[in-house]
Amino acid sequence: MALAELYTQYNRVWIPDNEEVWQSAEITKNYKTGDCFLHVQLEDGTELNYPVDPAALPPLRNPDILVGENDLTALSYLHEPAVLHNLKVRFVESKLIYTYSGIILVAINPYKQLPIYGDAIIHAYSGQNMGDMDPHIFAVAEEAYKQMARNNKNQSIIVSGESGAGKTVSARYTMRYFATVSKSSSNADVEDKVLASNPITEAVGNAKTTRNDNSSRFGKYTEISFDQSYQIIGANMRTYLLEKSRVVFQSENERNYHIFYQLCASAMQPEFKHLKLGSAEEFNYTRMGGSTVIEGVDDRANMVETQKTFALLGLKGDFQMDVFKMLAAILHLGNVEITAVGDERSSISLEDKHLNIFCELLDLNCDKMAQWLCHRKIITTSETVIKPMTRAQAVNARDALAKKIYSHLFDFIVERINQALQFPGKQHTFIGVLDIYGFETFDVNSFEQFCINYANEKLQQQFNLHVFKLEQEEYMKEDIPWTLIDFYDNQPVIDLIEAKMGILELLDEECLLPHGTDGNWLQKLYNNFVNKNVLFEKPRMSNTSFIVQHFADKVEYKCEAFLEKNRDTVHEVLIEILKESKFHLCANFFQDNPVSVSPFSSSINIKSARPVLKSPNKQLRMTVGSKFRSSLSLLMVTLNATTPHYVRCIKPNDEKLPFEFDSKRVAQQLRACGVLETIRISAQSYPSRWTYIEFFSRYSILMTQQELSINDKKQICKIVLQRLIQDRNQYQFGRTKIFFRAGQVAYLEKLRSDKLRHACIMIQKSVRGWLHRKKFLRVKQAAIIIQQYFRGQRTVRQAITARTLKQTWAAIIIQKYCRGYLVRRLCQLIHVAAVTIQAYTRGFLARKKYRKMLEEHKAVILQKYARAWLARRRFQNIRRFVLNIQLSYRVQQLQKKMEEQNRENHGLLERLTNLASTHMNDMDTIQKLELDLEKLTAQKRTYEEKWKKYREDSEQKILKLENQNKELQEQKETLEIKLQEKTEEMKEKMDDLTKQLFNDVQKEENQRMILEKNFQNQKQDYEKEIELFKGEIKILKEEKTQLQHQIQQEIVIQDGLKMEIEQLTKQAQKIPELQKEIELLQTQKLDVEKQAQSQKRELREKMSEVTKQLLESYDFEDVRSRLSREDLEHLNEDGELWFAYEGLKKATRVLESHFQSQKKIYEKEIEGLNFKVEHLSQDINHLQKLFREENDINDGIRLEVSRLTSENLVIPDLKRQVSELENQKLDLENRLQEQTITLKEMSNQLHYELEGDRTQRRTNEAQNEVDIKEKERLKVTTQEIEGLSNGFMQDEIQDEVQSKIKQETTRLTVENMDLEEKLDMKDRIIKKLEDQIKTLTKTIEKAEAHVPTLSKEYIGMMEYKKEDEERIIQNLILDLKPRGVVVNMIPGLPAHILFMCVRYADYLNDADMLKSFMNVTIDGIKQVVKEHSEDFEMLSFWLSNTYYFLNCLKQYSGEEGFMKCNTPRQNKNCLKHFDLSEYRQILSDLAIRIYHQFIIVMENNIQPMIVPGMLEYESLQGISGLKPTGFRKRSSSIDDTDTYTMTSILQQLSYFYSTMCQNGLDSELLKQAVKQLFFLIGAITLNSLFLRKDMCSCRKGMQIRCNISYLEEWLKDKNLQSSNAKETLEPLSQAAWLLQVKKITDDDAKEICEHCTSLSTVQIVKILNSYTPIDDFEKRVTPSFVRKVQAMLNSREDVPQLMLDTKYLFQVTFPFTPSPHALEMIQVPSSFKLGFLTRV
Repeated sequence: MALAELYTQYNRVWIPDNEEVWQSAEITKNYKTGDCFLHVQLEDGTELNYPVDPAALPPLRNPDILVGENDLTALSYLHEPAVLHNLKVRFVESKLIYTYSGIILVAINPYKQLPIYGDAIIHAYSGQNMGDMDPHIFAVAEEAYKQMARNNKNQSIIVSGESGAGKTVSARYTMRYFATVSKSSSNADVEDKVLASNPITEAVGNAKTTRNDNSSRFGKYTEISFDQSYQIIGANMRTYLLEKSRVVFQSENERNYHIFYQLCASAMQPEFKHLKLGSAEEFNYTRMGGSTVIEGVDDRANMVETQKTFALLGLKGDFQMDVFKMLAAILHLGNVEITAVGDERSSISLEDKHLNIFCELLDLNCDKMAQWLCHRKIITTSETVIKPMTRAQAVNARDALAKKIYSHLFDFIVERINQALQFPGKQHTFIGVLDIYGFETFDVNSFEQFCINYANEKLQQQFNLHVFKLEQEEYMKEDIPWTLIDFYDNQPVIDLIEAKMGILELLDEECLLPHGTDGNWLQKLYNNFVNKNVLFEKPRMSNTSFIVQHFADKVEYKCEAFLEKNRDTVHEVLIEILKESKFHLCANFFQDNPVSVSPFSSSINIKSARPVLKSPNKQLRMTVGSKFRSSLSLLMVTLNATTPHYVRCIKPNDEKLPFEFDSKRVAQQLRACGVLETIRISAQSYPSRWTYIEFFSRYSILMTQQELSINDKKQICKIVLQRLIQDRNQYQFGRTKIFFRAGQVAYLEKLRSDKLRHACIMIQKSVRGWLHRKKFLRVKQAAIIIQQYFRGQRTVRQAITARTLKQTWAAIIIQKYCRGYLVRRLCQLIHVAAVTIQAYTRGFLARKKYRKMLEEHKAVILQKYARAWLARRRFQNIRRFVLNIQLSYRVQQLQKKMEEQNRENHGLLERLTNLASTHMNDMDTIQKLELDLEKLTAQKRTYEEKWKKYREDSEQKILKLENQNKELQEQKETLEIKLQEKTEEMKEKMDDLTKQLFNDVQKEENQRMILEKNFQNQKQDYEKEIELFKGEIKILKEEKTQLQHQIQQEIVIQDGLKMEIEQLTKQAQKIPELQKEIELLQTQKLDVEKQAQSQKRELREKMSEVTKQLLESYDFEDVRSRLSREDLEHLNEDGELWFAYEGLKKATRVLESHFQSQKKIYEKEIEGLNFKVEHLSQDINHLQKLFREENDINDGIRLEVSRLTSENLVIPDLKRQVSELENQKLDLENRLQEQTITLKEMSNQLHYELEGDRTQRRTNEAQNEVDIKEKERLKVTTQEIEGLSNGFMQDEIQDEVQSKIKQETTRLTVENMDLEEKLDMKDRIIKKLEDQIKTLTKTIEKAEAHVPTLSKEYIGMMEYKKEDEERIIQNLILDLKPRGVVVNMIPGLPAHILFMCVRYADYLNDADMLKSFMNVTIDGIKQVVKEHSEDFEMLSFWLSNTYYFLNCLKQYSGEEGFMKCNTPRQNKNCLKHFDLSEYRQILSDLAIRIYHQFIIVMENNIQPMIVPGMLEYESLQGISGLKPTGFRKRSSSIDDTDTYTMTSILQQLSYFYSTMCQNGLDSELLKQAVKQLFFLIGAITLNSLFLRKDMCSCRKGMQIRCNISYLEEWLKDKNLQSSNAKETLEPLSQAAWLLQVKKITDDDAKEICEHCTSLSTVQIVKILNSYTPIDDFEKRVTPSFVRKVQAMLNSREDVPQLMLDTKYLFQVTFPFTPSPHALEMIQVPSSFKLGFLTRV
């Protein structure tokens, strides 16, 4: 569609305006091609014929639906007025300060504190995609952090803008974000140090200006370093172009650097009194601006903060005081009075107070300083001249010195900060934050503005290239043909400034000249660039300025002081004086080779945009301009090597008014910061980009049914676009997006709104017709009714006469009598029928009752005779059985006594003979050993004597050889002398002689060498033998020590054996007592049996057996079917007998199964002893006969019972006696059960003693074997001593070994004899115990035969040994898996088992054992929770068990408050000896810790689902519509089938609930956990709603309320309404209601204030400001309405906090719930692997 076709009636355009830059106007008449005027109407109603150029029509205005977008690139029309208007709407109406413009974040300074920077906001943006949330500085920081972690590439965040636009604050927030999201647990103070660098640099580098109270007067690039886990490890800082002139001069209403005022405000503090400071009004350098105080700023408090941050960085008090000395010295230097002496001289008084203080602080020579501040030294080739200076020159020299000192101090502080932030190791990646001045233009622009604008030119060039590159990448990724886009290239301006013979190089060249001036330099610029370079101009009315055309605007620079500021020189004499200072800090500042003030490690090679030739002159490179250019080049290389992110800070007005928007100032800054250039580049191609899903969702209303029938949504979009937009050049189809040219989205929106408007008209037409028809029908029906009424009245009046009235009355009387007759007749028939039925019924019941009485009488007679016969048979059998048992027992006792005496006698004789023989053998061996030792000593002595003789002989031989050698040497010397004397006479003879002598000497030497070698070999052999002897002696000593050690061990073992024997003797002493107790029990048993001989008890007992057999053999279902309903009802009159019996039957089955398992254990033990009791087989056979007779009796009883069961009339007769018999049966069973328990306990104790004796015996036998082996080993060692000693052992060692051997052998023989005697005694005791066990097992078997359903009674304890604690903890806590335990298990079973072990320790009254068990239990729970800190099921399981364990400790503590709900049996199980209240507190704290970890795990699992499920997912399909999102696409706009839904949240909640229920978590704790989860869901959803303007719509409110209803239904389904979880969703529910409610009138505002009680004022205002219509038919919330609501809410006293604290935890309470489970009924499953525990 052509652009001119959009200029139709009712469309709106932007026309220029002098005040507002642009103003909106509505077209009143369609524009036709060729018209020279556009008929428009302004917003104030003024009609205007606006002249237009057909080639350049005024820009069109975007539809209202697109106004207020998060991203400017989402606008259909991209131009300056659209951008300006969108920013104004967001800033003024919605109070939103951040807006995206492609890759740029535009940040407008609100001049007001906003609640959008808390930790909750940081956590909300952490991990989110940049387009998912509202624009924010944290979103940019998160994007940089995410790209660094994902791509392993360094990042940069470039923050720029005018002074006062908020650059420093934005940079500070980015650094705070990195410090928060990347906290390191190992090095937690690194982040604090990085953040602490900001207050220090702001104190020394920021100042108040007319535009900003905290203006940064320097550029800063902070490089934050990260390790491989992307946690901060350090930082580094580079600074640029500090404004040094501010130290000595401030304009009106401006201040010096903050640190000076902080120092003056703290002057009266004791630590600063030596600085001799006063108030800021007393110093020239701080009072020039006339404003020493900033409203709302406390300099004293800021000074304390500065000192704290110094200390945090490790810069302690000494360093701080040195810095403060330098700063105080600068202030005093500024107050030094310089007086003029004539016109050409000046002087300073030596008594000047401030001069003396300055020299005192810096430790300088006061006379020299006073002299050289007023004089200068000029050095020529021939002489040195001292020239006085005028007062003005002296003042400039003083100020230059102050600036120089402050500059060095600033660099020094930055250097120390960098050192404090240095880190060991290697940096993995970094993120750089650049806080640098934006483009500046003032009325008077000087050298500083020139450098600032030069830096911005470089940054703008880098920005343009980056934007161009991103656009190209986007097109290539979508497979769209790339067309070259024209964009502004500012390389010519950069060349003008930095290229060869450019402005900076000419400036440096002029600075080299001794007499260079600003005028000469300016003239050179005129000559080189005027009329030669279009970017350089000369002002018409000035010869001291020049104009440069920058990318943003033309700037006129005044050349005054350019050279001085570029040189930045101080007189050399003053520098020399400062070098001589004894104050080390001052002297170090001015050394010839200072340390680099800003170390910055970089491996990047610097390459400028265009090669710049540097002069070899050193002074040229040291100018301010050259240094700034090199540092800027390094910065640009660093930025180019990183991925940049841009933040453009905008100053909305110059008056610093909150949320006031000055369109002129904002437009000027938008042009300067490159935002409009980005827009222009985007607008040249395809600025609007929609995904296919977004397009389909938004414009499906424009599609036909035929098009919608296609399955491929992408194909549908293509077909629809080809139909709607004929010009194919207006859009392009990419792989995932559709690209539109400017205006096409607005055209589609117009078509959509037209379609909706037509649909609305059609709906309105139909509804209005229906309403009118309904109204017409209602009126028609009312008219008919009225007509009927009037016509009826009229006919009545005409028809009524006296005759008709009489006839009517007579008819009524006849009807009355007729109806009465009919009713009486019917009543009589019913009465006769009822009497007849009653008569027959009563007769039937009477006959039935008679038959029943007769049957009962006959049954009683039968029972009488049967019971008498059974009682007699029972008595006879019992009497015969008791007599047999008595006889057999007495016979066994006598036989055992005889056998024991015989065996004891035989055993003693055998052992005595054995011991005597062994003793004789031991004595023989000892005598042999003594003889062997004597032989060995004799051999040793002989060997020693031989060795001594051999050594003397060898020494004598060596001496002889040495003497011979000496004699030979003497002869050789004499011969040599003779040969020398006769050399001349007898040469030939001497030759022969010498040869012979030489041969003789060689022979003798050979012999001597041979002898020496033999001697050395013999010596080495002797030394080796000596070493061998020494080694053998060491081995013998070691064997001796080993023998001694083994002997000591044997002594210890024997002591232990003695102790065990003593214990066994003590236990043996207890055996008679146990026998007495057994006899008492037997007598008691006889008494009980005698009492049972009474007829009544026998009858009842026999009847119980009969009834039991009847119940076992009889078919209850058959009986129940044959019994009448009346009989069953009568049977249940005595307390529900049937159901009681069923319960009893089940209980007996459980007891039988338990008793059977116990029986199997005892049978195994008895089988182990069967081989020792063969001699008792006859008695056992006799008993078996008795049992057979008993079985025969029982068979007879069964036959009798079968005869009785054949008669069905017996059962009704027994119904009254069953209950009594059951009670009596229970009494008897309880008594028998107690007796059997005592007998079994006795048998268990005896069995344990028997086992202990067996083990003791085995240890004694093992010890005997060890002793025998020891004897044999001693023999072997003596033999080895004989073989190894060879006469080299000393006599003392032999004596000691011999005596030790004798002592040990004698002692061992004695102890062996004692042990053998004790073993004999133990054997006797064991035999006695075995006999007693046999008798007890027989009695138990008899009890089992009589009472088969009887089980052991337990007292609710678990017996364990102290060494088993680790196994208990390992099996019951550490290795226990919840999933395999919770099935078919009582809740908290591990906790109950642990408490039963605690009860056992308490029962033993063992404090150490109890303390040890409690400690290992608590440590085990802590360990398992720590190991499974992310396992929800394990945490749930151990939270439940810890809670149950705590409740058991309370329930059985013995305290009255906890015993109220206990049963009497549970009260008996209370702890007796110890108070465990301290452990209860420890367990309570542990439970709270587990609960908190449990909540954290649940929150971590459900948190990723909350926002997609509650906000993004459409529970109500088809009511929401998507809008364009611009450059930053939402992640949710992609058609992701795996995304979370509301169902996912409900499923996760159900999983949590079911797991908690399975693990037996208490219902109150479960409710608290659910409440915490619902609070998290509501808080995260509401926080996300606050930060997502696109979600604040009426339709989204409907979605949220629908999702809340799902959560409420879930609560109702799980019966959790009482958990107060629903109340935690109230803020979210009210927010959803607020999105849906009408927001226009005063009543609406009042209703909002009354209804939204759970939302704070800030939250309500935020939602109202963020409300975004989806369609044109919705209206925005007007600012006046928001102000009205805010005024109504001012009376509220709530916290001005926007975000809800998602980390908030409700206080957890652990209610006391007593356990209903009886401890004595608890059994340990085999899966627990706790077989070593014994139930007590």
